Amino acid sequence: MKSEDCRYGGKTIFQRIIDKEIPAKIAYEDDRCLAFHDVTPQAPIHVLVIPKQAIVSVATMADDDGDKKMSYEEYARFVR
Repeated sequence: MKSEDCRYGGKTIFQRIIDKEIPAKIAYEDDRCLAFHDVTPQAPIHVLVIPKQAIVSVATMADDDGDKKMSYEEYARFVR
């Protein structure tokens, strides 16, 4: 199974958005993450930020994957 496939089979909806198979109003994109507006916002501005790397759980990431985790400062960039 490819890394972009969900652990439980098939691509996730988020991977399909990253692959541009599902349209989304993109707010920000770089090589590590994609931020897009929620289709059913719960606030006037509701943006989802997702990693481009397939991660089942942050708790199960190896220690050598630490550079792939965003810092609090990086997350705060999207909230402002």
